[in-house]
Amino acid sequence: MEVVEDKKILLEVKNLKQHFNIGREDEVKAVDDISFSIFEGETFGLVGESGCGKSTTGRSIIRLYHPTSGEIQFDGEDVTKIKGRKNMNQFRRDVQMIYQDPYASLNPRMKVKDIIAEGIDVHGLAKNDEDRTNRVNDLLKTVGLDPSHGTRYPHEFSGGQRQRIGIARALAVEPKFIICDEPISALDVSIQAQVVNLLQELQEKEKLTYLFIAHDLSMVKYISDRIGVMYFGKLVEVGSAEEIYNHGLHPYTESLLSAIPLPDPDYERARTRITYTPEKGDDKERSLREIASEHFVYCSEDEVEFYRNKLSTKKEQ
Repeated sequence: MEVVEDKKILLEVKNLKQHFNIGREDEVKAVDDISFSIFEGETFGLVGESGCGKSTTGRSIIRLYHPTSGEIQFDGEDVTKIKGRKNMNQFRRDVQMIYQDPYASLNPRMKVKDIIAEGIDVHGLAKNDEDRTNRVNDLLKTVGLDPSHGTRYPHEFSGGQRQRIGIARALAVEPKFIICDEPISALDVSIQAQVVNLLQELQEKEKLTYLFIAHDLSMVKYISDRIGVMYFGKLVEVGSAEEIYNHGLHPYTESLLSAIPLPDPDYERARTRITYTPEKGDDKERSLREIASEHFVYCSEDEVEFYRNKLSTKKEQ
């Protein structure tokens, strides 16, 4: 999949496969030959139902899993081939992750200031104890918490506050790229918007690039520049947030869009939800193909014209 753009590509994933239990009856193709790129300074949303391979993709990029095959180019270097402690440490600084569960991702035995400072200590970023404390206090202020909170333990905070601590920990090593692995799914709806707004403010201030993983297409549309839709380990559609949300073409994308609830009881009663059932026994060779400018759909060569006509019809309505 190629996109002609003046922007710099910070992350490029090429034909990534992440399989588990290889060669056994229960082999799982969690990520099955996907390719996409993320430009510097943008937010790329990755959306799909639970179990489709979104989080596995994020974990493969950050090297929590070693990919079965494929390339992951970050800032021009293939991260699957990084050798040596020094190079790996630099990669760990450049790429950070905010985890889904703000309860499980923080060590309950550590004070907040030590949780946030772990990366600072590992990478030797603080000159002395005073500098370390100042850095932690600045990070707490940045994410909307009080510096006095540093002496407390994670159990003393709400879910939204814990996620802010997780964000501060990710920011501590001054990364270029952050993988947000469903960072709001475990939070109350009233808190979700606060965390998303904070992420957007930080992106602008720190010039960050995000991979934002979620299953809520309406929230992904709000925060993302471009969106990739995943289904059973495959990317089935990629395009701008507006294009995917307003003119989604793949039947699975349409099924996701039809499931977004709207605050209108009459509309909800009358609407028809689309259920996607993939065809079986079809041996057509499919890949991401460009239907319109920067809008790609997973289809065969002979289906391209069908999707182009479908897009024209949608835009006329």
